[in-house]
Amino acid sequence: MGPPLGFLNKTWFSGVGSQAVGGIYSFDSVENAQHYCTHFFPAVSRQFGVAQTTRLFDATIVKDASLDMGSPHFGTRPIRKPGAFVYTEVQVNIPFDKAPWRDRNPVLKQQKGLISKLWLSGLHTNTLGGVDAFDTIENALAFAIDDFPKTTAKMNAAYYTRVFDANATEAASRGLNSPYYL
Repeated sequence: MGPPLGFLNKTWFSGVGSQAVGGIYSFDSVENAQHYCTHFFPAVSRQFGVAQTTRLFDATIVKDASLDMGSPHFGTRPIRKPGAFVYTEVQVNIPFDKAPWRDRNPVLKQQKGLISKLWLSGLHTNTLGGVDAFDTIENALAFAIDDFPKTTAKMNAAYYTRVFDANATEAASRGLNSPYYL
């Protein structure tokens, strides 16, 4: 089986302190990403006999906010390779054009060890989140455990967050053209 229709790249994720495996995929269109999530992933889940989770995000609407944060997903050359990734998603319904990213980005830029951020806006849900690249697992954990919950508390919102070891998946991510390792 060849690459899925419209596939651009994948960055593999390997959970810190968990057995979680996954990643973030980029596709050339929402339609191709939807097809992958509705056909490929369910078949793999059945084959392995496990439940799965997929989420779709609108890349076009987050471009400016992500470029401001040095996201390699939009062509910014990485300043260094990541040691960890933090995935975040806040259970809100805020269209991204109304999201306070212009206020949030300067605060995030002060976060110890943050290399870049890819903003995420849930397709059909308007959830807010991101994939944050950090220099070390320690700095990623400090953000995910100490800082991010304070932000979501101010929003009075539930959240989902995971920390991933970027070193463990570097070779696999490079093999799938991850923009973090160019």
